[in-house]
Formats: sequence, structure tokens, C-alpha cells
Amino acid sequence: MNIAFIPVRGGSKSIPLKNIKILNGKPLVYWTAKAANDAVCIDKVIIATDRKEIKETVQTFNFSKVEIYDREAQNASDTASTESVMLEYLLKAGLAGGDLFFLIQATSPMLRACDIDGMYKKFNENQFDSMFTGIREKQFHWKFSDTGVVPVNYDFQKRPRRQEFEGLIAENGACYINTVGNILRDKCRLSGKIGVYELPSYMSYEIDEETDWIIVEELMKKL
Repeated sequence: MNIAFIPVRGGSKSIPLKNIKILNGKPLVYWTAKAANDAVCIDKVIIATDRKEIKETVQTFNFSKVEIYDREAQNASDTASTESVMLEYLLKAGLAGGDLFFLIQATSPMLRACDIDGMYKKFNENQFDSMFTGIREKQFHWKFSDTGVVPVNYDFQKRPRRQEFEGLIAENGACYINTVGNILRDKCRLSGKIGVYELPSYMSYEIDEETDWIIVEELMKKL
């Protein structure tokens, strides 16, 4: 079985109740719930929430694959990790170790059903243990050192042309795949032989602040 899991809590401080705030005409969580529901590879979509308002909003979507899971309060706090609610659900769900678990973040509303299906196809073809969605960055990165800053991913004395520069992969937080057994064993969303499913650069945004909201909404309208 392939389970899509979308954790949505009500305690966001930067944008109160952002998961049901209207984005491009629909509540934020609608967009990833629809993508997961429409993905051919997904059998069930779990929306894990701690708030009545979110639960009632999700129920209005009437998506055939969507079910609501009432997450425990301690795993919906500001300090709780996403892994904590994943493990909470998996320890109760009684799934098989080989079942696939797709962690999908509601803060990545530009994720589409075809992205999820394409990721699943690449996951199987390459026999990865786990996988994440990422964006290729072609910026030149530096890190702090005791003497100032030093380059991370290029030789500044032999600056490459952009079209010849491989760049780095950054997680965009949209979707992760792993087996239930791996997650329960390692208590982590990624493990083993890890693959990446590259998405377009405009999908680098995760909605955490008001400025992200403005940018993503405009991108969705245009694209």
C-alpha cells in the first residue's frame, strides 16, 4: 500500500492557521491534498491535524482517498518534529514494513499529482531505499571559517560558466518517500540508498512567511 501523509497543525505563529488560509482561491492544504488524491500511485491520503477548524475544512473537499487522523497534542507543538507525528501514526496504523510512506508538506502547494507519480516511477526504477524532491541550485556557495569564508562547491580561481556548472541539490520539502519499516527502524524520513527527484527551480519556495505566500500565490496564478 502507498500512503500519502500530510501533517497540518494549527499552531503556526508566522501565519496563524495558515494551512486553511485561502491561497489562490482554495485553503492551503487543499492543493497538496488534491495532488496526493489525484496521484495514480497513492492508495490513501492521511491528513494529520490537531485542530477542529482544519478537520472541518478538509472534510469539505470530499476527496475519495482522504482520511483525517487526529494527531496528539504533544506532536503538534512548536518544538515537535515532523518525524514525531509520522512515528505516532505509524505505530498505530498497523501497516506492513514494505508499504511506502509519502511524506508531503502542505507548505509546498505547487506540488502536482504528476510529480508524485513521476517520483514513484523513478524510485522503483532505481531501487532507492528513500527519496526526496529537490531543486538544483547553481549559485556559488561559501561557508564561514576561522579566517573568513571559504568556497563550498567551486574553485573561485577557476570560476566555471553557469551552463557547465553542476551546482548543488537543495531539498524543497515537498515530498519524501520511504518504507514504513525503514522509518520505524531509523526514526527518520530518509535512510539507506537515497535518491532525488528534481523539480523546477520555481518550486523552491516553502510557505513559512508572508513574503513566501505572496510569491507562491503569484506563481500559481501565472503557471
